[in-house]
Amino acid sequence: MMDHTLKLALLLFIVVACAIKRASSSENDFEHCETTVKQWASASLDPDVEEDKQILRDLLFFLHVPRTGGRTYYQCFLKKLYSSSSSLECPRSYDKLRFNPRKTDCRLLSTHDDYSIMSKLPKDKTSAMTILRNPLDRIFSTYEFSIEVAARFLIHPNITSATRMSARIRAKRAGVSTLDIWPWKYLVPWMREDLFARREARKLKGSASTLSNQSYSMKDTVMPLLEYIHNPIAQDIIHNGATFQIAGLTNNSNLESSHKVRDCVVKYQSLGEHVLVVAKKRLDNMLFVGLTEKHKESATLFSNVVGAQVITQLMKLDSTAEQTIHSDSDSESDTSLHQNSSSYRMVKKISPVTTVEVTNENARLHVPKLVLEEIMSLNILDMELYKYAQGIFAKQHRHMPLKSAAPDTKENRLISPLGALHWKVAFLSSISLLVFVSLVVIARRKKLKIKV
Repeated sequence: MMDHTLKLALLLFIVVACAIKRASSSENDFEHCETTVKQWASASLDPDVEEDKQILRDLLFFLHVPRTGGRTYYQCFLKKLYSSSSSLECPRSYDKLRFNPRKTDCRLLSTHDDYSIMSKLPKDKTSAMTILRNPLDRIFSTYEFSIEVAARFLIHPNITSATRMSARIRAKRAGVSTLDIWPWKYLVPWMREDLFARREARKLKGSASTLSNQSYSMKDTVMPLLEYIHNPIAQDIIHNGATFQIAGLTNNSNLESSHKVRDCVVKYQSLGEHVLVVAKKRLDNMLFVGLTEKHKESATLFSNVVGAQVITQLMKLDSTAEQTIHSDSDSESDTSLHQNSSSYRMVKKISPVTTVEVTNENARLHVPKLVLEEIMSLNILDMELYKYAQGIFAKQHRHMPLKSAAPDTKENRLISPLGALHWKVAFLSSISLLVFVSLVVIARRKKLKIKV
């Protein structure tokens, strides 16, 4: 009897000791994570920008948060503005992350890379811009786009055939595939594998397979939204993605130390407040912060804050190149000078490009409220950052008419008062301005040639 009592007491002691050890270990782990995150945040807080933050520096870094409509800005605005020379755009934009964009005449970097890429850029000569979207809509859009791209592979009989064919096509193509770009290089293969698995399961079920009238809960066909948002891959890449991207803490960060910080924040959500402070500070220091939901106003603000300054900057480059041309060769014809003008080529290449995201708004209305609340709960950092970005946008938008009312100087005439115009009119006005600039440059060149 005594032996039995001793055994029970010993067992109880071991259980209690193990529980205390686990609690101590957990506490030590939290303290270690807290120290790690705080040290990172302290080192990552950029000093306040002393000069005007809305003055464009030599290099423009467009931090493109996925599914915010940033591709439209790149194709319709940035690519057109910087189209005068291929050397103006940093190499391998929208490509794989591991590259060094240092280039003496590189003026534009557009990429899904996170803010850690700034460690490879001349920070004091770089202006950053970004666009943010309501986190709820961004999650829906990410889910839908992942399925859309992955479903293109269903023409193949099985996953093996799809993977092999994809690899062969990508090897032959000179361009960049969606599967090369973060985060789709992770999300699309994941959804592709899931789609094939569910198709095989339907074949086995035969007539027993059932279809749902709920677009986001068709489990026999595609991964339901609720399952999607709780998957570890979504936790690692999608949730709070905008905050992690602006903080430089994505799973593809250029800084090795960032991975430990991200893991700690995912594990202990209370540490996210330190990441949020860094992300907010970086938004404060950006040249331009747009909002997907206010596309017209954002495009107008972009024209005033970014577009006009790019034109001014390229005019100065054009002027320098022009002087070089005249000093090197006085025998070129007026036609040759006209066609070699970067402003001329810029205007010639500009053509309207429209990118429209096909959304399933009606289907979204039928998503259960509990699922919507769950998405918002999982993206609490992004919800807070988006709210903060709305404040920045409103402030920039209020100040825009004041900039338009600036003194009538040569520089300020380039920044036309577009604040009250429709965004399409604003864009057309920018094109007209480019045409005017090219004519001025051509006239100046003719005048200089006469003097020579």
